[in-house]
Amino acid sequence: MIRTVMVVIALVLLGTGSPALAQIGLPSMPGPTLPTGRIETLPGRVVGRVDALERQVDAVVETVPSHLTRLIRQSRGALEADPQGWPVVRGEILATDPAPAVLERARANGFFVLRETRLEGLDLTVVVLTPPRGMALRDGVERLADMDPQGSYTFNHIHGPAGGVVAVAGRAAVPNPGPPSGRRVGLIDTGVEGGHPSLSSVTLTQQGFAGPVRPAAHGTAVASLLAGRGAGFAGAAPGADLFAADVYGGAVTGGSAEALARALAWMAVRDVRVINISLVGPRNPLVEVVVGRLVGRGYLLVAAVGNDGPAAPPLYPAAYSGVIGVTAVSGRDRVLPEAGRGAQVDFAAPGADMAAATLGGGYATVRGASFAAPIVAGLLAERMEAGGADRAVAALTREARDLGTAGDDPVYGRGLVGADLRVAPRAVGARGRLTR
Repeated sequence: MIRTVMVVIALVLLGTGSPALAQIGLPSMPGPTLPTGRIETLPGRVVGRVDALERQVDAVVETVPSHLTRLIRQSRGALEADPQGWPVVRGEILATDPAPAVLERARANGFFVLRETRLEGLDLTVVVLTPPRGMALRDGVERLADMDPQGSYTFNHIHGPAGGVVAVAGRAAVPNPGPPSGRRVGLIDTGVEGGHPSLSSVTLTQQGFAGPVRPAAHGTAVASLLAGRGAGFAGAAPGADLFAADVYGGAVTGGSAEALARALAWMAVRDVRVINISLVGPRNPLVEVVVGRLVGRGYLLVAAVGNDGPAAPPLYPAAYSGVIGVTAVSGRDRVLPEAGRGAQVDFAAPGADMAAATLGGGYATVRGASFAAPIVAGLLAERMEAGGADRAVAALTREARDLGTAGDDPVYGRGLVGADLRVAPRAVGARGRLTR
């Protein structure tokens, strides 16, 4: 009976629209019509709907993917949870373009400025503050918002590589002496093992945003699918100049919103017009502003929709307006059961039953939306040569093969692209598996 009452309350919230959900920090969802009459006398089809909505309510309550909540437990105190349970850097508040007078008032109220960064190329300044001793982080955010209602104050959220951080480090990046190709693609992920055979002909430029660049399996695999070129293997934009931003660096606080914003600004300064982001996290005001400015200037941002199942809430940055969200399909061109679904899905691409580069110069079998996104990013980069972002997306849409429900749908988006780019694991002697 208690659970039935909870479901009815949830139905009221859902039925009255997204404002009520927004007030309690839950994602916006379509509002079903609340059945009339007594619960005890509802017809079977309505009871069935209530049961389905119970499952939907459970999905709403458990919004934070488990692989991200685990980061808090594993951080040894470096991370904490925001009010919704998302991992954030302990004691850090991000302020976007705060006025000097506001910062002075914040200092007078016990806040301390940890650092200040100018995001060149985006005309933004990010200030990281910590609340007064004894004040909870959430209270600090609220206090600053009260001081400056027009300002932007938020948590320094952590993002994971579309399902889990791969922390195993490889060899240091090897500078590639080859001449630039003139085609530029960007990658925001872990560091990349530049000495891998599939990347030996790629001009690789790397920068660390959470400490020194630390090559890892995830970023290396994604890089190979984006721009790799080797014996029996090719990425979607083979041989393109690759700009890789390592937002992890092996640090427990790696993948932060601040690092992601700085990495995107670095891409802007270098005029890297197509950027792959195989990371997931919650909505963050700073990242959203940065993404909006890049999209408004004609940049194409491509992101994995995540691997937390069809009931998972929209994950970011794939769900930001203007970002190209990518889901993954199997070798039979069926969406992976763990793939995210919703309006954020724009394209589907191979994301399983295929090989990608791994540490040590070899290949591994990969699975997950992380590995579908670079295929779409590479294809868009190739089409950006003939026109701007809108033309590139339109061209790729025309080439997409419709799957599932006719037309654009929340499972496959506009359809499947890059099916011919899947490299069979046996073709390159792949060993081991890499997921997410």
